[in-house]
Amino acid sequence: MPAIWKGSIAFGLVSIPVSLRSATSSHDISMHQYHAADGGRIRYQKICELDDEAVEPEGIVKGVEAEDGEVVLLDEDDLEDLPVSSSKTIEVVQFVSGEQIDPIHYEKSYYVEPGKAAAKPYSLLHEALLDSGKIAIVKVTLRRRESLAALRPRDEVLVLHTMLWPDEIRRPEVGDLGGEARQQELDMAGTLIDTMTGDFRPEEYSDTYQEALQDLIVAKKDGRTEVAKSSKEKPKANVINLMDALKQSVEAKEGKRRPAKKAATRKKTAKKATARKKAAKKATARKRKSA
Repeated sequence: MPAIWKGSIAFGLVSIPVSLRSATSSHDISMHQYHAADGGRIRYQKICELDDEAVEPEGIVKGVEAEDGEVVLLDEDDLEDLPVSSSKTIEVVQFVSGEQIDPIHYEKSYYVEPGKAAAKPYSLLHEALLDSGKIAIVKVTLRRRESLAALRPRDEVLVLHTMLWPDEIRRPEVGDLGGEARQQELDMAGTLIDTMTGDFRPEEYSDTYQEALQDLIVAKKDGRTEVAKSSKEKPKANVINLMDALKQSVEAKEGKRRPAKKAATRKKTAKKATARKKAAKKATARKRKSA
């Protein structure tokens, strides 16, 4: 993956040459549209809605429709005059506790790699953030757009998370939030949470839809007409009473754990029985010798 940005981190008077590479990628299979009759790819033309004619790329400019309906056209020269920072600097503006950042602010993640002769100051910042338990709030310009971002250590590297500006986060518009839970319901919900609590291991989860789609594509390519279909879960019974639903959920989760405990108990019982048999045989042998 090539670097998408090169510049430096400004940490006080310390300058650290770095580059950014995308830390994530989508595993979704890209599907396009094709002509069913001959398999030809369907392409789209850009048509002007006023004269109904196709427009070439060089004849297209950006624009905005104003509140009164008037269209304001903007060419590249207009955009060049805007006060957009072209700085190749990731400016550290503040250090904060990671707990203060709501994850809703995070947008996209990038690995930050040290440039030439930058290993020592890079490691210094990495270790300092680890020791302090802090996250650096920075400003960075990517693709002509200034972004607020968070810089934090992850394993042996630094990761940059671009963040949404406060006015880009919508307020929730959810109604009917006046419900109040009873203590019994809270206790039972806590029990359910306890039975479902464990360590997060992302490798244990997989995208079953994409896996099934890949199998389908391979089967169709090989000319197979029958493809194994995944079994869909049957709709669960509608439990009206919240307390009953919680109880049944707890019982179902605990029921999945019991067989393993029973199996372990059976193994212990079998071992004890074997040990008793061995002891009985030894006692009989001693009696015969003494006789």
